[in-house]
Amino acid sequence: METTFYLFSGLLIFLSVLPISKNQHWIFRVPEFLKIQLFFFQLATIVTGFIFLEKNTLFWFVVGVQFLLMLYHLYILIRYTTFYKKTVMPPAEADTISIISCNIYQFNQDFERFHQLIRKYQPDIFITMESNAAWEMANRSLEQEYPFTEKVTLENTYGMHLYSKIPIENCKVHFFVADDIPSIEAKFKNTNGRLFTVFAVHPPPPSPTEESTSKERDGDLLSVAKICRKNNIPTLVIGDFNTVAWSDTSILFRKMSGLIDARVGRGILATFHAKYWFFRVPLDLLFHSPDIFIEKLKTLEYIGSDHLPIYCTFHVDVHRHQQEKEVQHIKKEEIKEVEQLIQEGKEEESSNRTQVS
Repeated sequence: METTFYLFSGLLIFLSVLPISKNQHWIFRVPEFLKIQLFFFQLATIVTGFIFLEKNTLFWFVVGVQFLLMLYHLYILIRYTTFYKKTVMPPAEADTISIISCNIYQFNQDFERFHQLIRKYQPDIFITMESNAAWEMANRSLEQEYPFTEKVTLENTYGMHLYSKIPIENCKVHFFVADDIPSIEAKFKNTNGRLFTVFAVHPPPPSPTEESTSKERDGDLLSVAKICRKNNIPTLVIGDFNTVAWSDTSILFRKMSGLIDARVGRGILATFHAKYWFFRVPLDLLFHSPDIFIEKLKTLEYIGSDHLPIYCTFHVDVHRHQQEKEVQHIKKEEIKEVEQLIQEGKEEESSNRTQVS
């Protein structure tokens, strides 16, 4: 028991401090996803140690380090709970727009379950990631109700489709770091005639089975952030970010883009892995400009994918001053870091994706 306690404690301490490094290899980046799990494992380890072990100097040192790391995790995670703050709401006359974003998992064939979800919630816009030719064909049954579309059909798990009841004013498909990783930028008008932008993203994750580093992911997301920073209309960025809201990449994205993290004060809302609740982490994120007001943000029911869908209702309103205090401003040295990360993302070459259109 004693040996197990110290070995497991050492592993938890190691995983807790590993993400502090700026190294982009997946070994350093993956542990930052697990902050929630690390907190509870450390709590359980400390309780177990107090019950079964002798309280010597080494024990108190290890417990002290674990406790400090728990406080560190809690300090970061508390802002993603409903205890952190209350949500500011726009005037009652503002119109409501709803959107669903879902990584449907390319090899998931349960098309009807997803269609039932769309019919149940009736979003104004929905976005699918990992959607290939089979999913494009299956989703044609929804196009009568969602006639405005943008389709990027790929077989490399990075296909992306956007469907809308609202007419698309303008749409661009970007390939920021590779010619097989798309992002969709679509402009719409609400019923009051105000333009707004929806950006759909899905960069590749750093992992032992996919990309060895986070370079493409970071470069792709920060390229989106640069566009958002220059955008002078209300903007919402949504999708499978393949990072968590508290990661260095997300924080840099938020500062560079001038957008607000919608999860702050609303809950962690973990989406992946859909089948394993204890190891679930929030990879599907949403950021918005101060002139977009989030009314609801929640995860939806299981659709056969490894991700849960996220659902959001929001308002586009001119009273941005109510939320401008939530915008974090970027420093000059951080802008240089952004440019460097974007360049590294463009230079990175992947051997794990096969482009089939």
